[in-house]
Amino acid sequence: MKLRFAMALAVVAAMLGVASAETDLTGAGATFPYPMYSKWFDEYHNQHTDIKINYQSIGSGGGIKQIQSGTVDFGASDGPMTDEQIAQTPAKVFHIPTVLGADVPMYNVSGVTGELKFTPDVLADLFLGKIKKWNDPRLAKANPGVKFPDEDIVIVHRSDGSGTTYIWTDYLSKVSSEWKDKVGKGTSVNWPVGLGGKGNEGVAGTVKQTEGSLGYVELIYAVSNKMPYGSVQNAAGSFVKASLDSVTAAAASVKDMPDDFRVSITNAPGKTAYPISSFTWLLVPAEWKDATKEKAFVDFLNWMVDKGQTMTSALQYAPLPKNVAAKVKARIKEIKVNANQSAKK
Repeated sequence: MKLRFAMALAVVAAMLGVASAETDLTGAGATFPYPMYSKWFDEYHNQHTDIKINYQSIGSGGGIKQIQSGTVDFGASDGPMTDEQIAQTPAKVFHIPTVLGADVPMYNVSGVTGELKFTPDVLADLFLGKIKKWNDPRLAKANPGVKFPDEDIVIVHRSDGSGTTYIWTDYLSKVSSEWKDKVGKGTSVNWPVGLGGKGNEGVAGTVKQTEGSLGYVELIYAVSNKMPYGSVQNAAGSFVKASLDSVTAAAASVKDMPDDFRVSITNAPGKTAYPISSFTWLLVPAEWKDATKEKAFVDFLNWMVDKGQTMTSALQYAPLPKNVAAKVKARIKEIKVNANQSAKK
């Protein structure tokens, strides 16, 4: 009798286990959109308690490497994969745009609390190490009335492979031929000068703690740290500060989104466009081995492009333009389960 009772309990426990089974998805990559992704993944789990999406904010370079090696279900990057990286990836990967954001020049200058203005040539020369003091005449020229200290400039950059770095160096490569020739663009570059910080969090923390410092971070990290950040002169000659409207204006410069969604909107034309803006992407396998995971993630992606976009502004990100969102929905429909894997089952 006791044996039957024990067996019955075991069966019930097993049934309950099946009923409460949780689908776990893992991803890794960009720190640029991490506040947005963290919000989305938590909110989606609250609405769908059987689905949990775990995301590690390790930088775009790490996200690309992990999706290439197949150690995660999806990756994330602010710099699109290069043709070479795509060729080195065993499985076909879709670039799925999620939101738009901005890199901003964040600074900690003694006695200066207001908004500074940066011209493209000055920004490039600051990060090339050619402008060494805050009271340099070229900085003063763009900022009449600002009393700059005779203080050394400490450049702070990312130490890890980073999409935020890709956006920043993509911009500098467009506005400075010297930067393009000597340093170039990439998720990792050989920095001429400066201190390294890991993640947007590391760069923001270092700038906050270091007098005389200047670094680049995604907008939300400057806002959340309550640190000043500057406006940047755009291609039309206007000084524009990063905002939802100015990032959206930069996105509007893309008249024809390429089919693979790999596009750069840095130094975009338009009087109101913020020049260091970018899409950010999830890197999603076109074919999945696990049908349960595939359905769970496709459902999330459809939710993200729809309801998820209404949550972006609270975290200083701009939503996808409607024409881009429509193309993304069409691409999501192409994600499928590997037929050979299904046949094996």
